[in-house]
Amino acid sequence: MTARPSIYLWLLFWGLCVPVLAQSTLKQADQQFAQLAYANAAELYEGALGQARSTTENEVRSIRYKLGECYRQLRNTQQAERVYRDLVGEGKLPTSYTDAYLHFAQALASNGKYKEAQEAYETFTSLQTSNPIDPRGPRFSALYSDVSALTSNSGSYRVDFLDLNTRKAEFSPMYFRNGLVFVTSAGADNSIRRVFNWDNSPFLDLYYVPDMSVLKADDAARMGGGKSGRKALRQQSYRLLGRDDFTARTANDSRTVGVFGGNQVQAGEGYDIIPMSESDQFSRSLNTKYHEGPATFSRDGSRVIFTRNNFNNGHERKSSEGINKLKLYTAKQTSGAWSDIEEMPFNSDEYSTGHPTLTADNLTLYFASDMPGGFGGTDIYSSRWDGNRWSAPVNMGAAVNSKGNELFPFVDEKNNLYFSSDGLPGLGDLDVFFAQISPSGKATGVVRNLGEPINSAKDDFGIITDGDRKGGFFSSNRKNGGADDDIYRFKREGSLYPCRQLTVALFDAQTHEPLPNTPIIVQGGEPGNDHKALQTDAKGNIRLCVNDESDLLFTASHTGYLASKVGFSTRNLQDDLPSRLDMALTKPTLMSAAAGTTTGEIRDVNGHVVSQKDGKALGSVKVVLINQCDGSRQEVYSDADGNYSFSSVAGCEYLIEGAKDRMATKGGRVRKDGTGDTKLLMFSAGDIMRIEDIYYDLNKAEIRSDAATELDKLVALLTKYPDMKIEMRSHTDSRATTQYNKRLSGNRATAAINYMASKGIARRRLRAKGYGESALVNGCADGVDCTEEQHQQNRRTEIKILTVE
Repeated sequence: MTARPSIYLWLLFWGLCVPVLAQSTLKQADQQFAQLAYANAAELYEGALGQARSTTENEVRSIRYKLGECYRQLRNTQQAERVYRDLVGEGKLPTSYTDAYLHFAQALASNGKYKEAQEAYETFTSLQTSNPIDPRGPRFSALYSDVSALTSNSGSYRVDFLDLNTRKAEFSPMYFRNGLVFVTSAGADNSIRRVFNWDNSPFLDLYYVPDMSVLKADDAARMGGGKSGRKALRQQSYRLLGRDDFTARTANDSRTVGVFGGNQVQAGEGYDIIPMSESDQFSRSLNTKYHEGPATFSRDGSRVIFTRNNFNNGHERKSSEGINKLKLYTAKQTSGAWSDIEEMPFNSDEYSTGHPTLTADNLTLYFASDMPGGFGGTDIYSSRWDGNRWSAPVNMGAAVNSKGNELFPFVDEKNNLYFSSDGLPGLGDLDVFFAQISPSGKATGVVRNLGEPINSAKDDFGIITDGDRKGGFFSSNRKNGGADDDIYRFKREGSLYPCRQLTVALFDAQTHEPLPNTPIIVQGGEPGNDHKALQTDAKGNIRLCVNDESDLLFTASHTGYLASKVGFSTRNLQDDLPSRLDMALTKPTLMSAAAGTTTGEIRDVNGHVVSQKDGKALGSVKVVLINQCDGSRQEVYSDADGNYSFSSVAGCEYLIEGAKDRMATKGGRVRKDGTGDTKLLMFSAGDIMRIEDIYYDLNKAEIRSDAATELDKLVALLTKYPDMKIEMRSHTDSRATTQYNKRLSGNRATAAINYMASKGIARRRLRAKGYGESALVNGCADGVDCTEEQHQQNRRTEIKILTVE
């Protein structure tokens, strides 16, 4: 948190530790490991392995496991890969070492070896015994089978390496007035500054660039360029938030931020005092002898919330395990001085909180924490200001958080949340992700990986940007890895959503094996280019870049298989995420064996999707076709005119279902002879549908056997849509009094609800209402001579859809 994720991120979430001398190399290494002094422990474990002639196989395995963990925590992915490769190469490891395959996969991905990483993730998944299994295995292995979805948009951004970077770590930029605050260890005086035992790194402090216009790109170090001209921070441009500008530095300097400054800062008392600009007026100490940063500021710059180790008012506190955790602190600025430093109310000595970011209205705070009850290592939480205090933290939930680490949140002026994660599928180590936040504070839609060039195989984090992502800054250790974090500036030069990456996967319906080198005809898409012949690759895939408002139809054919047609539409889709479309080809012989009566003859089946409310055609409806012979499924999308088509086999029956947001359907069916109902009626909240054949005997409310059959269909519909709620609307004929008919119809609606409740439908989803004779469907009113059949038409039941999710 105060730290950077490369080494510092991890070190900050564990705190300070002190090395302990030991008698033997291995014993000393274990003690250093237990103290979280990973740099020292790694050196000692390497020595122990070199002296391992008399060491048992189990001891060597234990040493390698701990050594791999040291390099993993140190973010030295090259060495971690080497050690884990040796460890997993010994053969199948005991169950207690299963996570070594996970860490091996993570190291491989960080080193850009995605194919090997995919295999390691698959091995990790296959060896898990817990239920449910760790979702990172299947998620990452699926991504690493084809990472093009995260690399194809790299041309939309220009990324510059900035000249403020030094040989030390710079990271976590944050806007403050017209300038930039960031975290660095570059200004440390190594003769007096303590170091952190985790990786022997100096402590971190906040620096400030009052004017962002002085930030220049290092052309030699631009993405893909050569070595950078890294140097020490230029103090005239980048001021340490914590340097006492009035006195010379001493070993016990309290490190304050002065209102005044000059070129003779180290000259002692009496040097010329020159007022600084208003944006330089940080007048009280934020920096201490421990780690500071990252920080966030209120919109007017009068309030700061920052990360620091558990140290305040001259006192250091540790957890019950003896670890100095991170905490969030707040201070206010009065006449240029930061004062009244207070802890945030949800801090604890037993867990860390840090990486704060405020929304534009200053009312919601997002931060990272490893407090109990989360999903993994560290999660993103939010807290609301109620006018007097900050509320109890709320976990952002599974839409944002994972079994890994989520850190470094940032919220732009449009309430878009950015954060970094190593638990969501990415290019390696920490990747930057994006989620839209609803007014209620929940993530909406799908969390998106920003892809290259914002992300890389290394750690990418601490992004700040505007609501349209036109430009901003972020941190990364992509240049040299490890603790070598730098700040980059980016500018968007292309479209935010250039196209949707679509992968069409073709496979055998029975074996699920991919079908390579298979022709697929693509119809639709760009005008003038609406009929393309493509061929699947060695993995049975084709990949396209699909524009908005596109309707595509894919037709695949392969020797020995029945041809298949599948549609896809981007109309009305709310995201730009990569999509996958599965196409299954079936062998006629297999279907004949399954059905016993199929002829293998292929038939085209055409259908239409319309709205129940007004009968208008509906496009972009996903139509699912289920073959009752072998259970195989096809998915197509209706075009702008509501049409869809697919291939069927004579002798097989098909069920048809439709799917669209906040809509439902009773479905359709194709019989073995090819006849059936392929017109899908889609209904939504507010629609009224008549339930056919639910009639009642004269003056009775009991459910007849023919009515029960129709109500069973309604039960099936409600079972298919478990969040649907309905109103049962019962009607009578005109005979008898109006009051009697009103009561009778109410009883009939109640009887229908009682019947459905007896079939397992929750009563909270059902509402009964009787309309009596107030809505006759024909002219059989009082005094009109009608037949019994005509009166029975009025004794009917309808349903009104109240909600559809």
